Amino acid sequence: MAKMLARSEADRVVLEQPAVQALLASVRGAVAVTDDGVSVENEDRLRREALDRLAWAAVFGDDADVRDTARWLIGEIGRQLGVRPASIDAFYRARGRGEIGGFTVPAINVRAMAYDTGRALFAAARRLDVGALIVEIARSEIGYTDQRPAEYVAVMTAAALREGWTGPLFVQGDHFQINAKKYTSDPGAEAKAVRNLIREAIHAGFYNIDVDTSTLVDESQPDLDAQQRLNYTLSAQFTRFIRHLEPEGVTVSIGGEIGEVGGHNSTPEELRAYMTGYLRALAEESAKEGRELPGLSKISVQTGTTHGGVVLPDGSIAQVKIDFDTLAVLSRIAREEYGLAGAVQHGASTLPDEAFDKFPQVETAEIHLATGFQNLLFEHPALPTELRARMYDYCLATFGDERKPGETDEQFLYKVRKKTLGVFKRDLWSLPEPNRAALREALEAKFAFLMERLRVAHTRELVARYVAAPDRPRPGPTALRVAAAADDWELSD
Repeated sequence: MAKMLARSEADRVVLEQPAVQALLASVRGAVAVTDDGVSVENEDRLRREALDRLAWAAVFGDDADVRDTARWLIGEIGRQLGVRPASIDAFYRARGRGEIGGFTVPAINVRAMAYDTGRALFAAARRLDVGALIVEIARSEIGYTDQRPAEYVAVMTAAALREGWTGPLFVQGDHFQINAKKYTSDPGAEAKAVRNLIREAIHAGFYNIDVDTSTLVDESQPDLDAQQRLNYTLSAQFTRFIRHLEPEGVTVSIGGEIGEVGGHNSTPEELRAYMTGYLRALAEESAKEGRELPGLSKISVQTGTTHGGVVLPDGSIAQVKIDFDTLAVLSRIAREEYGLAGAVQHGASTLPDEAFDKFPQVETAEIHLATGFQNLLFEHPALPTELRARMYDYCLATFGDERKPGETDEQFLYKVRKKTLGVFKRDLWSLPEPNRAALREALEAKFAFLMERLRVAHTRELVARYVAAPDRPRPGPTALRVAAAADDWELSD
């Protein structure tokens, strides 16, 4: 495992660059950088002025040195003020032991206007005293939203700090997924691509990772073990890879998945086949590693949803009936038979409001929410008509080959508009403050509604009872990229 480097000559060179000096000058009086590190001099000024500048520089800085310096500063400020990346594993293990329950942890995919969306999220969390909360981004989203892991962690940290929220920051890699088509063509290359993403994410502070090899479930096989074999074998291999890379003192929370979202509903037999095979394969990986490796903390299942919802010809979303009985049974089996926190529900943000009360009632461990917030952005009057038109024109000009026969404009644009979020990222971040404030207000109301329905209000002290976020200073602005580049460990027998 790569070691963090001490403050290096490379860091000194970076900090002396004119553009970096300009950044440091812009936050002077709020934050100071000396040979001893970073110190917060004025918290009020930090929140009123400096964090906005640092978040912008972390994303849109003119060069890598400026961006790395801004990300380093945000991380060090968060470390001092109580916003540190952490793993939710211990919290979920406690749920698996039956010590806590009665709530469903929301995992929020922040795709667009990440800083403003994060601010809205953490404003709601602070107001409701929420600690059981995950921010996440999927492998696919990293691409089309143009948010690499180091940037994502920095922006989420800055957003939490800006709103005065404190606590362990659970950043999650959602659907770190094997692409079945690419795997069939070149399994070694596709598995390595996922390992490279895991490595990058862990170094950035993603201490929660959902490994998704459910795309490789082969229902043509004669029995459930054979159908799930490649899924559970690769899940175990990725578990070993993660355990080797995780920082000292951190047990990364790892999720598995037994059925691809949008397919048939999962069954108890599939869950048991996957977990039995996974535990057997994990024992083999533990023997290779020379120590007993902790396994999964949760399991994703399919109960009737699909990512993004099903779009009708007029652009509205079809009503979906979730099989809550199946969700309850699978969560109970996961806890009682395997010590996991329970089952995870994907593709839920477009469900009707009245559905969300039911997830904690059936002891769903975690729920993933994404598209609904994206829809709010695209459909809110604070998004300028001219910008929305440019985004839709881009969809029509760029993604026409993805249009299915018979699809209406509404169906097509709903399906592909997410792919504009990276291309128009700067435009969205640059909206006038009144527009951004209106969007933050609408998002905060939605987040608060979900937190209350999922019963995670007043969970900050409960989280603190089980989770201590590691105090891991990063020596300097080049440390993360240098360490990640140097860490070339790979799986071997």
